[in-house]
Amino acid sequence: MDAESLRATQAPLKDRYRDAPDSAVLTLSARGRLGEGVACSLETGKQIAEAGLHPYAGGDGTQLCSGDMLLEALVACAGVTLKAVATALGIAVRDGTVTASGTLDFRGTLGVAKDAPVGFRDITLAFEIDADADEEQLATLMKLTERYCVVYQTLKNTPALPAPGIKLTG
Repeated sequence: MDAESLRATQAPLKDRYRDAPDSAVLTLSARGRLGEGVACSLETGKQIAEAGLHPYAGGDGTQLCSGDMLLEALVACAGVTLKAVATALGIAVRDGTVTASGTLDFRGTLGVAKDAPVGFRDITLAFEIDADADEEQLATLMKLTERYCVVYQTLKNTPALPAPGIKLTG
């Protein structure tokens, strides 16, 4: 997709969202089914992905770790956003990689140490790209990628997250 095609595709959406701001609001959801052992199968739209315990938490490594999936979601979103921004700016990105890494202390999630955090204590995101762009263009590309990446912004600016509810069935 080139810049003109991207603009043509997005222009009517932007117009509609300007005219009717509520039409831009969408609630995304994810659904999983509790499985055998300590597992949860996710309905990804393409295939079933089964998440389980990370080996550091007692898993055997055959199932996906939700922490890895969070980092993968960040990489996917940041990569797509960078490509869209580059396209809009007319920067041809020939190749590249996006890497996210995060540090966890499993003592927290296993209840071993109350002072150990549950969750990532830090996450880094990095890009290596092959493109004909000067330093100013790269700075703009990074600034706009950061600004418009949904997953990055969600992690950076924690949304309201009420306590989960539970409903018994059957």
